[in-house]
Amino acid sequence: MNMWAIIGAGLATIIALIVATFLVAGAEPFWRLFGEPDLGPVSFEQLERRATPNDSLACPPDFCKARVDVMTRLYPVAAHELRLVFAKVIASEPRVSLAEANDAALTDRYIQRSVHLGFPDTIVVRFLDRADGRSSIALYSRSQVGKGDFGVNRTRIERWLRKLAEDVPPVD
Repeated sequence: MNMWAIIGAGLATIIALIVATFLVAGAEPFWRLFGEPDLGPVSFEQLERRATPNDSLACPPDFCKARVDVMTRLYPVAAHELRLVFAKVIASEPRVSLAEANDAALTDRYIQRSVHLGFPDTIVVRFLDRADGRSSIALYSRSQVGKGDFGVNRTRIERWLRKLAEDVPPVD
């Protein structure tokens, strides 16, 4: 056997072992090899975006210092009410789990996994009280694995905001 055939057979064996591990253990334990699926909390006011295109940020004007992909609007309810309505949005989404809820900070953190391979993305959502009983929302969605996300994080944020607006139409 020549050297290239041996290398090819070795690579095929490694790939077969990886696929078998994924199929036997499942997505959750497999992706944990790359770290915890929950990437942790963020401070929207201090957030620095990634250099790689695998995150997306939605914020109201003058709240986030980082580059914003989607500007969020005002809603005609208090932040705690907006949070309750948003919980229904999350309940309508597949493959989402709550990683942490901070009632005092009105901040929730979720993990949503991709449909086929179970890639984990962490989404941080903060609800903000504004003047006159209104509120707004900030969302930061980022992928754990990969250097790009094919627009998945931004699409998610836009979809979640559209669903929220169906139940609580923005006022501005």
